[in-house]
Amino acid sequence: MSGAVKDARRVFLKKGTCSQALCFLLDREFGHLKENEERAADPLAGGINRRGYQCGMLWGAAAAAGAQAFRQYDDRDRAVGMAMAATQRIVESFAKRAGSADCRQITGCSWMSPFGVAKYFLTARIFTCFNLMASWAPEAIAITREGLSGAGPGLPERPLSCAAEVAKKMGASDEEMVWVAGFAGGIGLSGNACGALGAALWMKTLAWCREHPGKTPPFFANQGVKNTLKAFDDAVGSAMLCHQVTGRRFNSVAEHTEFVQKGGCDRLIDLLARA
Repeated sequence: MSGAVKDARRVFLKKGTCSQALCFLLDREFGHLKENEERAADPLAGGINRRGYQCGMLWGAAAAAGAQAFRQYDDRDRAVGMAMAATQRIVESFAKRAGSADCRQITGCSWMSPFGVAKYFLTARIFTCFNLMASWAPEAIAITREGLSGAGPGLPERPLSCAAEVAKKMGASDEEMVWVAGFAGGIGLSGNACGALGAALWMKTLAWCREHPGKTPPFFANQGVKNTLKAFDDAVGSAMLCHQVTGRRFNSVAEHTEFVQKGGCDRLIDLLARA
């Protein structure tokens, strides 16, 4: 068992959020730690800023898979496609291990409620998350390696990710675009909570981390995150899930690419980039 697995619980406790901890574990395993980018995953904990959707471990693993895809493939477009394909496998693996992809289902906690948070700690549900990270970390590493290897069958010539497009409009580098590419389609094309929103929150927090080196992002009071969430809520109302926003589900990277090419979610991407 690798060191990245043996100390998973300790890393979780030290980092403070499951999203940052899982991203750190995978980055460390692949030999390329990126402190600011890892800390920028904090607002994705609790299912996107405590909203209870996809578990922060999934967001962290997807970001780390994107980081490794960028290092592994010289061509950015190829890296985007491989990151998306690998994240599909990561989501499937996690949901099978945890019984659900959603934080609320796993923890039984409403993070928006002080009573719910207190109940989470008083009933020792926190150990569910500790143990899940320790048990899934080695599988996440293996799945990421497998997902980023091979030819990537069925990938279009120029794969497109709604999440990477948001990041691009926000001034992201090629590397940063690939970091978030797997968030597309509700993370790993699963149709869950909006991956473009996740990318925008990550970019906002990354900017904050670079302006405040060594400091922990204000998880509950990050104004950039608040502004982005408000803009998103004003635009889509209660339709947080990708398949609700888009009116469809994506079975492949090619299907998602075609959707983005034809202008799917253009207005929402622009809105999130400007928020």
